[in-house]
Amino acid sequence: MKNRQPRIVIIGGGTGLPVLLRGLKEYPVHLTAIVTVADDGGSSGRLRDELHIPPPGDVRNVLAALSEVEPLIVELFQHRFQNGGGLSGHALGNLLLAALTDITGDFMHAIREMGKVMNVKGKVLPAANRSIVLHAEMEDGTIVSGESKIPYSGKRIKKVFLTPENIEPLDETVREIRKADMLVIGPGSLYTSILPNLLVPRIGEEVSRSKAKKVYVCNVMTQAGETLDYTASDHVAALYNHIGPSCIDTILVNDEEIPESIQALYAKELAKPVIYDTMKLTSLGLDIIHDKIINYNEEVIRHDTNKVASLLYKLLNQYETINE
Repeated sequence: MKNRQPRIVIIGGGTGLPVLLRGLKEYPVHLTAIVTVADDGGSSGRLRDELHIPPPGDVRNVLAALSEVEPLIVELFQHRFQNGGGLSGHALGNLLLAALTDITGDFMHAIREMGKVMNVKGKVLPAANRSIVLHAEMEDGTIVSGESKIPYSGKRIKKVFLTPENIEPLDETVREIRKADMLVIGPGSLYTSILPNLLVPRIGEEVSRSKAKKVYVCNVMTQAGETLDYTASDHVAALYNHIGPSCIDTILVNDEEIPESIQALYAKELAKPVIYDTMKLTSLGLDIIHDKIINYNEEVIRHDTNKVASLLYKLLNQYETINE
């Protein structure tokens, strides 16, 4: 390993990205998280509509995950009001980011200043410095608009795309991708958390062009409305169809048997374990890393933050050694 800290850029959103970051921040690496700004539901959607700012929710969760302040401060930042009319449903961190955007006049500037307040390890960058709208073309040709509406259409997704057409990534985001030693995509909802980042003009192209190690952390469970009955290779095929086959070179998949009692709970949501189909993944030109990479929090399946971070750091060391 070289004297400088290796640089890892992680691209995603939703609940998966913060889980991964909490483990990786314990390693001697320079972290950058590129976060989706396509969310249009809940508190984020309300602030987006009322204040005409990018949705702060995914950014807030990443800031909290990378924060190195007292746990009570993080709890305060993540606190969601249950009562209070207009306040009900809002997370305090969302309101703080909205206020800072109003004060500074710039969402990225607000994130940077909040990062200082929260003593964040690494960088948090939005995929774009403005709100974007995610649309899905379904297999029957219909179009569903809005990230929060897409999973509830009851139809299979053919492709997703963004508006407006003149979206630009931040120059800083492009620079971080170019400087990365490892690019990690996921985990997270394939069509509504991961692809909205990669479809921002130039981001997908820069990822594909990068000489960094490129790892896709595959979801453990399928998602009704997005990836019903998808195998691991189906997830990869969707990435390839949208971004091209050089966007990843390695896939990390779970090989741990999920207890039947947990599977039964997920079956109520039409979700089931993602099968990693080795032959197809190999035929797609991918290196496969498989391990027991999950844990259970109150019967909710999550990636094991420490195990995944350890596997990624080991892979990074191997890649750096080969390329020295």
